Amino acid sequence: MNLEFLIPIVLFVCITYAIKAVVDARVRRQMVESNGSQELVRSIVESEEARRRHGSLRWGVVLVALGIGFTAISAQGLDQITPATLAILLIATGLGNLAYFLLARKLAA
Repeated sequence: MNLEFLIPIVLFVCITYAIKAVVDARVRRQMVESNGSQELVRSIVESEEARRRHGSLRWGVVLVALGIGFTAISAQGLDQITPATLAILLIATGLGNLAYFLLARKLAA
């Protein structure tokens, strides 16, 4: 398998993530240094943490649903890309997103 095409993609993702981490840290530091109210800073940090947790929950639910979709494809013996295999994966992704939506609503209530 030739995986040389993955090197630039992974490099781009790593650079993008590093830039995002630096910018987020700088924004946090400027918020703290600007002598803003403690309640404002605390609410912003808590909302970022909740958003990060919800993002992890979403990816987890969708990936589990996709895993179930791939298992269904394998169980049916489908070994080529056909409209049926794509439909199974799209349905699994949609169900994963719906499950995330229901879980997020339940957690918010």
